[in-house]
Amino acid sequence: MEKHVVFLVALVCTCLVLSLLLVQWRHIHSLRVELMDLELRVRELQRGQDRGQEEGQEGFCCSSHTCCGLWLNPAFVSSREKRNALAPRKPRQKRQKQRSFLHLVPALTQSYDERDLTVLTWALGRSQGAGLQVSGETINVTREGLYFIYSQVLYSDTTWVMGHVITKRLEGAETKLMKCLKSMPSNVSLPLNTCYTAGVHFLESGSLLELSVPRKSAELILSAHATFFGIFSL
Repeated sequence: MEKHVVFLVALVCTCLVLSLLLVQWRHIHSLRVELMDLELRVRELQRGQDRGQEEGQEGFCCSSHTCCGLWLNPAFVSSREKRNALAPRKPRQKRQKQRSFLHLVPALTQSYDERDLTVLTWALGRSQGAGLQVSGETINVTREGLYFIYSQVLYSDTTWVMGHVITKRLEGAETKLMKCLKSMPSNVSLPLNTCYTAGVHFLESGSLLELSVPRKSAELILSAHATFFGIFSL
């Protein structure tokens, strides 16, 4: 009788152990399947990241199990896509066109008796872009368009009225663009006065600009802060 009881107890224990082993095997198998699926998803994400970097797109990096878990969670991906779709897109800023300009400072003057003119020769002070060139007494416009032109001259002449003219020459034709006149002080011991003028003009390609004083042998102050000539594109 006792032998039968011992046999039954042993049989029951064996069945329990086998059941536990079966449960553990199923759990281990399930974990292996999940691990293989996780590795497959991580490889797909890594391939997507590599493709994004090759195309110049911003990639991402999972440096922890929590981060990778979030990226692999479909609910997280879906909510992230919804947020991106609802987020307002920033308008692309248009690149501003770089304006060309020249700012010239006086170098010397040339007097022409037959024309009763004093013409200034210029040196480059500041410049930017293409389309404008300085050559001695003239500015050469190589790109047509609207331009803002400005000039100032400091006079030290005893003549009662002084001034200057900005002239455009194009294909043999000559056009007076701007004139500036200024009365000189009555005190001939210190005859100083400035004349400033500015304006907007359309200039064709090939236009030549010249600043001249309609008086031969005019007395001018050739200082960069007092006498200058400039132009910039609009």
